Amino acid sequence: MPEPYDPLKPGDREAIAPTGQGGAMDLAIEEAESLEKGPGTGGPAAPNEKARSLWSDAWHQLRRNPVFIVSSLLILFLVVIAIWPQLIASGDPLQCDLSKSQQGSAPGHPFGYDTQGCDVYTRTVYGARASITVGICATVGAALLGSLLGGLAGFFGGWWDALLSRIADIFFGIPVVLGGLVFLSVVTSTTVWPVVGFIVLLGWPQIARIARGSVITAKQNDYVQAARALGAGNGRMLLRHVAPNAVAPVIVVATIALGTYIALEATLSFLGVGLRPPTVSWGIDISNAASQIRNAPHMLLYPAGALSLTVLAFIMLGDAVRDALDPKLR
Repeated sequence: MPEPYDPLKPGDREAIAPTGQGGAMDLAIEEAESLEKGPGTGGPAAPNEKARSLWSDAWHQLRRNPVFIVSSLLILFLVVIAIWPQLIASGDPLQCDLSKSQQGSAPGHPFGYDTQGCDVYTRTVYGARASITVGICATVGAALLGSLLGGLAGFFGGWWDALLSRIADIFFGIPVVLGGLVFLSVVTSTTVWPVVGFIVLLGWPQIARIARGSVITAKQNDYVQAARALGAGNGRMLLRHVAPNAVAPVIVVATIALGTYIALEATLSFLGVGLRPPTVSWGIDISNAASQIRNAPHMLLYPAGALSLTVLAFIMLGDAVRDALDPKLR
């Protein structure tokens, strides 16, 4: 006569494991043993192991992205030569010799000379300062102003949201190049700040719209509602709970826009309303070389190549940051 089945008898392939909720659950012995071990470690699980945050996870992804590494190194190089152009260019960008006008490459002058007899290599190196300064300052200004206005509109809503949205729509309707021709044509300053101010003036609505939508999404999360139920004020909720979780899209858009702002500065300088001499700018050099492209193509090739490489580096950086901060794109 067969022996009765005993679920607790050693050697049987099943065991009863408590569920912690007053019942029991049949588990295979192998499964019961695997619950007592950490995944892939063969030892006890580490209950105190902290999960990576959004920013640490994004940094983990960026460090392994070759696009981010290459673009970051290129941008770092551009920033260094913008601050210390003397490291790789010993000449004076404003020192010219008309007797060497439009001459090609020569020893010590690998890029040749422009129409005025100025060293193209030295002017290309020094031109990075104006373009990088305009791009960074305009991006920071537009990001701060747009994030502040858009974040407040999205958080409080009501008439403030409606008013800001209509004002942003007005700025969206202004053509950028035409607005620059009108606004900057009456400015006589030769510094970069009028161009920076104009770009901020037309650039903040895009950042504001992104910040508004991100804040509206973040304030509907459960942790924000819990903080409100516990009596947290608007300022604490906005700064401690909403803003840190809504800033990622703004960073992505601002990083990509930086390259666009550099190209916009060069366009306005090419049209004669952006930066003006004696400021050294890639846009000014491209404008001076446009009429001599057949006789001296080297005058156009090098500043235009430096401009394209800079814009491409910032766009690549923005794409890498977007891929790291958006879980849907991984």
